[in-house]
Amino acid sequence: MLVVLLASMQQALAQSLPLDRIRLPPGFTIELLARVPAVRGMTFGANGTLFAGSLQGRVYAIEASAFDASSPRAPAVHAIASGLREPAGVAFRNGALYVSAVSRILRLDDIERRLANPPEPVVVSDRFPNDGAHGRKFIAFGPDGKLYVPVGAPCNICEPDPDRYAVIMRMNADGTALETYARGIRNSVGFDWHPRTGELWFTSNGRDRMGDDVPPDTLNRATGAGQHFGYPYCHAGTIADPEFGERKPCSAFKAPAQRLGPHVAALGMRFYTGSQFPPRYRGQIFIAEHGSWNRSQKSGYRVMVVTLDASGAPVSYEPFAEGWLQGETAWGRPADVQVAPDGSLLIADDAAGAIYRVRYRGPAS
Repeated sequence: MLVVLLASMQQALAQSLPLDRIRLPPGFTIELLARVPAVRGMTFGANGTLFAGSLQGRVYAIEASAFDASSPRAPAVHAIASGLREPAGVAFRNGALYVSAVSRILRLDDIERRLANPPEPVVVSDRFPNDGAHGRKFIAFGPDGKLYVPVGAPCNICEPDPDRYAVIMRMNADGTALETYARGIRNSVGFDWHPRTGELWFTSNGRDRMGDDVPPDTLNRATGAGQHFGYPYCHAGTIADPEFGERKPCSAFKAPAQRLGPHVAALGMRFYTGSQFPPRYRGQIFIAEHGSWNRSQKSGYRVMVVTLDASGAPVSYEPFAEGWLQGETAWGRPADVQVAPDGSLLIADDAAGAIYRVRYRGPAS
């Protein structure tokens, strides 16, 4: 299936979204890049194609012309796979697109040359749990060439099999050598590697039903394999769980690098590796906060930036883009962020079914 977004149609779609409500730092602009229903994780192919997973069973590809200012036409959006179970995560390696579909990891070979006639997905692994709770998976290849796959807890709070749930796993690109990399992670839906140290950083969603303000979501730093981040015994480094906290002390686990807002549903995160943004943003962390679902006053629904100091420690956590939440009404929900080849920042919004592009046009700061 091929959907071509003509320039006039794209303009009409942009007008239907209240992008003028999005607040950005001075010098930045936001625009609609493409409409993609229920869009979630994003990744780029070797030739500049933008791939996107979704919550509605399809995987999409946006042609590289989307980022070519000299292109005479609007980019085409291809649906390259369908009928999958919540294919939220996508990763690219050696010409193939890898897709997460809850219990399975699939692969579409030679995909950038076959956007109009995509191949049937090949099953790489079907060794992951089938649970719907926290079953959506963000996936990415690490500097070690392995595919990292998170498996969330199958509950709000419980003590599941520590080798199967509440973990981040990794495996070879062919599905072999599956192993657990990190434990005690309730639900991570976004991670990236520090561009200088190669360390894995990831977001995690805190448990529910401990009140509006406890516990916070977290940004975490794994300095090596085998570390435990506390779930279900300890939350955010210091908060003992009321049901399981007596079994193991918080001192037994690795504390988060940065506490985020409570119930903000921190999802996709990326280090900014481009050069378009001013120097203060380079090497820093952008986080898509999807937004709370059961807090009495909504929180999140924004993109935040975490600034690191020279030693790699977080020193600030501040809004970068906000305005999807108006009062207690949300018209959009950021789900992922991705740095484009030109240095702009892409934001996936699964509620509005849109991918936005944030560019810097002002003076250097």
